[in-house]
Amino acid sequence: MSDPANRRAPFQVLVLPFRLAEGGREYGLFRRSDSGEWQGIAGGGDEGEAPLIAAGREMEEESGLPRNLPLLPLDTIAMVPRTQFQRNGHWGPEILVVPEFSFGVDATHSELVLSHEHGEAGWFPLNIAIDRLNWDSNRTALWELDQRLQHQVFRPRNESAPLSSAFSGRFWERWR
Repeated sequence: MSDPANRRAPFQVLVLPFRLAEGGREYGLFRRSDSGEWQGIAGGGDEGEAPLIAAGREMEEESGLPRNLPLLPLDTIAMVPRTQFQRNGHWGPEILVVPEFSFGVDATHSELVLSHEHGEAGWFPLNIAIDRLNWDSNRTALWELDQRLQHQVFRPRNESAPLSSAFSGRFWERWR
């Protein structure tokens, strides 16, 4: 049996870096080394890790962005089939899909660094970023982030507030 500390939790995180450049807002995307697909920073949480903590860890591991940069929780939550993840054998048979929680992060004063998972990274305006992204969940989260930045409407960064108003009660306790 594997060490519980190294087991993947049944959730995914997505982090979308943005920066303010001379021409306006740009979004950081990463091209996967294995499939060539463009995406935001994505990864799974470790067992016992909260999505917010997992997002900071994944952000640092995959992009070199410091994990202490404030993450902006987004309401976009996608469901991903468990078959997309290799380390799912310890999940019960009732877990068929896992939530993907989305965040934005202001990387205006930071540089992106490639990890072994990515062969390329770049900054793109919204229209080009949307066209490059492979996954609908990434496009939806990017659109939401852009709208929030454009209209300056952010949710409070209250640690006790749910990541999405769509989830509450006992379900949310699992992901806090």
